[in-house]
Amino acid sequence: MGTAEITAEQGAYAERAAALALKLYQKTPKACVITFGCQQNVSDSERLKGMLTKCGYTITEDMNEAQFIIFNTCAVREHAEDRVYGNIGTTKALKKANPDIIVAVCGCMAQRQSVADKIKQSYPYVDMVFGTQVQYRLPEFIYKRLSGGKRIFDLTLDNGEIIEDQPIKRDGTFKGWLPIMYGCDNFCTYCIVPYVRGRERSRELQKILAEAKEMIAAGYKDITLLGQNVNSYGKGTDCGINFATLLRQIDALEGDFRIRFMTSHPKDCTKELIDTIRDCEKVSSHLHLPFQSGSDRILKRMNRHYDRKKYLELVNYAKEQIPDLSLTSDIIVGFPGETYEDFKETLSLVKEVEFSSLFTFIYSPREGTPAAVMEDPVSREEKGRWFTELLKAQEEIAERNIQKHIGKTYRVLCDSVGSKDGFMSGHNSGTAVIEFEGDKGLLGKFVTVKVNSYDGVLLGTVE
Repeated sequence: MGTAEITAEQGAYAERAAALALKLYQKTPKACVITFGCQQNVSDSERLKGMLTKCGYTITEDMNEAQFIIFNTCAVREHAEDRVYGNIGTTKALKKANPDIIVAVCGCMAQRQSVADKIKQSYPYVDMVFGTQVQYRLPEFIYKRLSGGKRIFDLTLDNGEIIEDQPIKRDGTFKGWLPIMYGCDNFCTYCIVPYVRGRERSRELQKILAEAKEMIAAGYKDITLLGQNVNSYGKGTDCGINFATLLRQIDALEGDFRIRFMTSHPKDCTKELIDTIRDCEKVSSHLHLPFQSGSDRILKRMNRHYDRKKYLELVNYAKEQIPDLSLTSDIIVGFPGETYEDFKETLSLVKEVEFSSLFTFIYSPREGTPAAVMEDPVSREEKGRWFTELLKAQEEIAERNIQKHIGKTYRVLCDSVGSKDGFMSGHNSGTAVIEFEGDKGLLGKFVTVKVNSYDGVLLGTVE
């Protein structure tokens, strides 16, 4: 069955599910989607909400008033999994009070067989568990469960075609997510993503451009392209273009908007991509380039396929080519086998590059990854001391970097209410957050702001 036929089939299931739900609940049912994890999960939840709407549900943020509760889960860090189990547990009382409520668990965590087995045995009130590559079948699952079918467990991971043309109910009105690819082929030794998201699969160019045009026409001003490794876009396909070319094609679309993207892998980041960021008017001056460790020994243990020298060459080239570049990164502290000498190499790289901001984590083992069985003699307490040392160094760097914005003028997208009365807030083309006098009428609009001072936040005036 082709993707068009699959989409039509799920549409038919949605219509039948809507009729059944209305008959069962004697009112328009409500659905609550609770999302954990990364931006990709947020984007997936927008598609889940779209399908639920087609199935006759209205969306609510209140789990207590919902007839359908779905947890879209993350498996990257242990803390996220603990939170999921805690939240699932709260539905037991709701289900006891109203047995017709449907409880579902999906996403990366749900893709793991051990998790599905645990839910099957310990959480009998959960109606369905399904993985990342069968989310498009949600209308079918709902129809079957409403029809009195058995509990549903589907962890299919076949790396098949991407099912396009799913309905979408976006959370925002002027900032939105646009997936361009799914999965990952890198198999970093600490990462569970390839095992729960599958291998890399790129969306068709015309599907991406069509969705981008729809978002622009709907008034979206800040569009973030998503992928586990956006730099790999186009690999293994016959589309004949790479990520840099895709960026140029979206940049050429008519409209007043800004393009962001994440996440980039250093091994696939090229000077062509950096030149594209430099040349494109609508591509933001921001590069998120996770280096994870400054030690070549640890990078090899992580299976990252680049070394410190290559990373610094890329970073230095990007700084040369892109004025006011916001450079951000991810760091893992305390990887198995890491010594304090290895950590000091990470610290020295941070001080040399002077990142705009960092996402830092103490290593958390993920069952099923090679790193989870590596010898790890350093205590959690010792890793915590390294972590604190890293945060202190980055705080000093961030304080110096923030001062560089004073006196400069930026084009800012007003995206929220400011922290001070009578002020609004927004981001420049990079990652700087600037507050300025204004009202809610500016939300979703670009304004030109001159930065005058820093008082816990950057403060500016609209020109």
